[in-house]
Amino acid sequence: MGGVPSTPRGGGARPQETAEYLIGEFVGEKSFPLASDYWQKLLELPLDLRWPSHRVRRACQLFATNNCKTKHLAKILIHLAWCLQECVSASDVASLAFTKALNALFVSSVFLKYLIENTRSDNFEELYLSLGESDSVPNDFSEAGQHVANFIMSSALNFICKVDVSPGTYLLHQELFNFIVIAMSTQLLSGPTPGPNDTHPFIDAVMAQESTLVNTVVCKLLLNYIRRPQFPVNSSSSIIFSEGNQPGVLKRVGSAAANLMLLPFSYLGSSAGEASKRPLAEGSLHVLLILSYYRKCISVNYVKDKSHHSSSEALLKEETYFSENPFCKALENAQDIEFDRLDIEGNAHAGPLVRIPFASLYDTLGMCLANETSVLLLYSLVHGNSDFLEYVLVRTDIDTLLMPMLETLYNAPSRTSNHIYMVLVIFLILSQDSTFNATLHKLMIPSVPWYKERFLNQTSLGSLMVIILIRTVKYNLSKLRDMYLHTNCLATLANMAPHVHRLSAYASQRLVSLFDMLSRKYNKLAEIKNDKMNTTNGDLRGDSLPEDPSAELHVYTDFLRLVLEIINAILTYTLPRNPEVVYAIMHRQEVFLPFKNHPRFNELLENIYTVLDFFNSRIDAQKLDGEWSVEKVLQFIIECSRSWRGEGMKIFMQIRFTYEQESHPEEFFIPYVWQLVLSHSGFTFNPSSINLFPVPDIYVEDVEKLQNSDVNELTLSVEPQV
Repeated sequence: MGGVPSTPRGGGARPQETAEYLIGEFVGEKSFPLASDYWQKLLELPLDLRWPSHRVRRACQLFATNNCKTKHLAKILIHLAWCLQECVSASDVASLAFTKALNALFVSSVFLKYLIENTRSDNFEELYLSLGESDSVPNDFSEAGQHVANFIMSSALNFICKVDVSPGTYLLHQELFNFIVIAMSTQLLSGPTPGPNDTHPFIDAVMAQESTLVNTVVCKLLLNYIRRPQFPVNSSSSIIFSEGNQPGVLKRVGSAAANLMLLPFSYLGSSAGEASKRPLAEGSLHVLLILSYYRKCISVNYVKDKSHHSSSEALLKEETYFSENPFCKALENAQDIEFDRLDIEGNAHAGPLVRIPFASLYDTLGMCLANETSVLLLYSLVHGNSDFLEYVLVRTDIDTLLMPMLETLYNAPSRTSNHIYMVLVIFLILSQDSTFNATLHKLMIPSVPWYKERFLNQTSLGSLMVIILIRTVKYNLSKLRDMYLHTNCLATLANMAPHVHRLSAYASQRLVSLFDMLSRKYNKLAEIKNDKMNTTNGDLRGDSLPEDPSAELHVYTDFLRLVLEIINAILTYTLPRNPEVVYAIMHRQEVFLPFKNHPRFNELLENIYTVLDFFNSRIDAQKLDGEWSVEKVLQFIIECSRSWRGEGMKIFMQIRFTYEQESHPEEFFIPYVWQLVLSHSGFTFNPSSINLFPVPDIYVEDVEKLQNSDVNELTLSVEPQV
């Protein structure tokens, strides 16, 4: 089977053979004490290995078998923690400590990931995150509560906080984020609903850190995302990790790291097109999202007295709740470094706060919102952080954020439904503010090159948003048929309606055509309902027919009424400023006629017909030679609008929609975050081990193909990234 060699091939062993020997000892039966010089040899030597996939697999299997006796995972994690601590205190990045830390990260990541993927217990006992009775406990480890997970995660977070990203530390930072993601991947084995029996040793250890450290970590992660550091992997950085003519760590990155990390039997990743251009920034964001959306379920038992019953017996009850997430709290309380709320309100939040440059974060989001993970970060901020939401709403260049998200909706067929949903939720949150809605129509967009249906020249951002939201409704109606997407689109349009100003001709036409499209769907459902009622056997064939037309008919009745309320709000509050809307209604007035006497629509249609009667009567009174051109009708509407006083219009209460999370948002967001991590990073995971969300069959098939293929050797070269 090509087992791992346990001894070098001679006294004058070359570095490669020595590395094979050291890895062989690491996965073997012999237990090396924590203080053994073996660990220094393992971490100081360049591990320039090129192993076939079956040897990597065999090494992991041997390690899983022997780790229960050797406790080598716990020991190398302790050494990794020491290396990271040494890096923090080292003044020179050329220090051997950085090489040792990088080696420790690679070895730890490979075998920790394999153990997590193949664990069988609910509490991850197979990791054996404790030292044997015969091992002496180091002083600094003892102070950390003698728990390996707490010790390593505390050291990792301290490194992130205290060691700045530079050409010399970039690679170590990047691989540390990879390690942290692997350590927290225990979540993938749990179900979508966090329970009191769920155990996640590493992420729980992170949650237990002091608030000062938590705030600093959140700040550093956000700054990494904002600054998006990128250093090419070239000779300038290889000098730091090489000694003389020795192979050096960077050569190892291009060979052994790839061979060990990208295991063919542990594959669930993105296509090449999804590879991150800024891996450190994206890695920081992935860690931040995983930490922010984690929820720890706590169980509390109490005795409920039954004295009011005939029996004096007491009942033992159990209640569960989620403990406070310090990372989520830190993100929600983050403030602008340029603004001190203490100066305005005279008080301050208790304890330290995360302070970041909102302007830089705003600009970075604007550049990155084509990325789904960035959309989730923006959602997290505008939903949870009132200061950042306020900052966004007062920006006059709101197109910086909206344009990339509108383009995402335009390209909905190539986006995930969750991606579309998050964009629409952000729009709904922003549209709750009247100033935002008014600003939309003041910003003029010179051109929209990605909109292919027609040339949009000098259109307002508000008009473009109406066009794209209506287009999304039409796409959803024909493809996704997701009622939540319908509702969010129409709710945003309803919030915008009272503030519409000079809506473009095309947007106005789209608005009336939306009513026409929904009315045709409504009529079709009504016919199906009537046919079912008139069918004696009640058996209608056809896969395209809805199972319950009555329920769907009720939904589309609500949608039609909502569109009428949107049109009504424009006519009631902003008619003189929207002649194109009046023209579009007059041009297609026949679409409203079938619903004039409908009990759900008649009061709203009365207002529309009041407007139609006002303008139709004035046009009829004009004696004009020849036909009315579009330009003449539009000019006449503008002139007549000056005398419009709204007489006969019924004033309805302005409809206003607000966004509220579902009662158990963690059931959506925790799986969603991990799906993003798996699909937008180089992180891979065995799909058969994932319980957090359903894994698409295509990934399982890919795994089976790779497992059954005869792979002689895996290689990966690290190319300079620009």
